[in-house]
Amino acid sequence: MAISKGTQFGNINISIEAITDLAGGVVSECYGVVGMASQKLFKDGLAELLKMENYSKGVIVRETEEGHLELDLYIVVSHGVKISEVVNEVQKKVKYVLEKTLEIEFDAVNIYVQGVKMIK
Repeated sequence: MAISKGTQFGNINISIEAITDLAGGVVSECYGVVGMASQKLFKDGLAELLKMENYSKGVIVRETEEGHLELDLYIVVSHGVKISEVVNEVQKKVKYVLEKTLEIEFDAVNIYVQGVKMIK
């Protein structure tokens, strides 16, 4: 699946992988975020931290029935930070960067905190 956009010069197709890589890169730069996590937790409830090449496992791009786009992000936050503030900043930054870079509007950026990790 790809997102299509028409311009005066022709059509642009943006792959879902490009969107997930961009979103994952933005999330990993946010303060208080240890990294991206897989949407599936291990049996014992631990979250797997993803490396840069696997961001697509922690980011889901969905198109609603009305044709709007929604983004689901699965993250691991650092111990000792206010989770609500980190999540709020991640939502704002991801939405801003994606909309400015891709010129596509996202209706929702949903954040799922998969774990809290102590950084040494």
